[in-house]
Amino acid sequence: MMKTIIASVLLTGLMAFSSIQLLNTSMKITVRNELGNIEEGVAIQLFNTEEDYRNETNPVTEVVYTDKRGNARFKDLEAKVYFVNATKGDKSNVGAGVQTDKLAEGKMNKVTIIIE
Repeated sequence: MMKTIIASVLLTGLMAFSSIQLLNTSMKITVRNELGNIEEGVAIQLFNTEEDYRNETNPVTEVVYTDKRGNARFKDLEAKVYFVNATKGDKSNVGAGVQTDKLAEGKMNKVTIIIE
């Protein structure tokens, strides 16, 4: 009887724990150029709306630069669509895709951006 009660309590605790969100919604953006090569040092910023993106106002994030693998990471995001501004010198992602899909909640979402 005692083992049954303990097992029941443990099972209930595990079920409650499994419903807790363990991971924050985050995104890894990989930037490539028009030839498909990775781009280091690309300035990336996220926006909530297309209007904010076009006007470069009200960014959701600070500017993050891609690393030597062409990656930039954003943490603690909402599970929604973002508009991405990626620039390096005279190259940008304008015309090559600026909108993400809706991010999956509690997961690391992966996006590839092309700058040209």
